[in-house]
Amino acid sequence: MRDGFRRVGQEHRLARVAAGLSIREVAAASGASHQQLLRFERGELDRVSITDVGAWCAVVGLDLAIRAYPAGDPIRDRAQLALLERLRKRIHPSLRWRTEVPLPIDRDLRAWDAEISGRQPQHWRARVEAETRISDGQALERRLTLKLRDDPGGHLILLVSDTRANRAAIRSIRDGLTELVPLSTRELLAAVSSGRDPGASGIAVM
Repeated sequence: MRDGFRRVGQEHRLARVAAGLSIREVAAASGASHQQLLRFERGELDRVSITDVGAWCAVVGLDLAIRAYPAGDPIRDRAQLALLERLRKRIHPSLRWRTEVPLPIDRDLRAWDAEISGRQPQHWRARVEAETRISDGQALERRLTLKLRDDPGGHLILLVSDTRANRAAIRSIRDGLTELVPLSTRELLAAVSSGRDPGASGIAVM
């Protein structure tokens, strides 16, 4: 957010200078102090309201537009934590379990919900993506494909709550999921319960 306001401050200064307006003139027209506007243009304001920024921009002929973009993963709710705990209890004690594992890209806010790793017969890891409610199967498929593209090493475990709606959503994207996560719930749980590398990605409906 702060980087965004810093860019707007720079654009404000360019527009103000192009319009031949001084800091004091813009301040008087918008009801702000010239010190506040100066700090805004320099990117030094820690807190600033969108309403104020919109007023300052209007004086120099700019229209402030606000948009939201996907940047990271949403926080986990109680149901998702419970789902992850059901899987954690099924894995062998020799396996390592970690949660909130970030993708290996600088400043990327996305993370895997969990990661299971082992050392037999050689080091392996499986990233876990937990879904309690699949509202859009195709959107889920696209999101998983992008995360695997950006973090390709290891298997994927798609962990899904066992509900009628989720099973219907899974059936709607059966072909795509078969390619992404070919192992069945039984095959996947049999492997991690015995401490073995599952050997491929899979889905766990629990």
